[in-house]
Amino acid sequence: MVAMLNFFDLSTTAKRFRFVAVLEAFTWLGLLIGMAFKYIPADGNEIGVKIFGPIHGAVFVIYVLIAIVTAVKLKWNVVTTLLALVASIPPFGTVVFEVWAARTGRLAESITSQPAISKGAGVV
Repeated sequence: MVAMLNFFDLSTTAKRFRFVAVLEAFTWLGLLIGMAFKYIPADGNEIGVKIFGPIHGAVFVIYVLIAIVTAVKLKWNVVTTLLALVASIPPFGTVVFEVWAARTGRLAESITSQPAISKGAGVV
């Protein structure tokens, strides 16, 4: 339950990026399921595409904007930024990129202030 609540914590740039990357992947899933119901049966139903198409489109645009903001704030180089943007094209690519970025430290945010005790204050 705590992990689920942490997922909705949007207090940092990295956490906002992570949230939108996963959301983009879920909307891809919805769109793919909608496309399957539209094209696989002989008398397909377009409702899934009509619902998830615009939702995915909006989240895609939000992901691109968040990726650019994240790149600027976390000082990503051009290659990392391009990888983040290209990751939005294939289904679930945003999650793959997010995992890679987290593991390689590209989603690590610098700490601007530390508690006094960790700086050695009060230590005799």
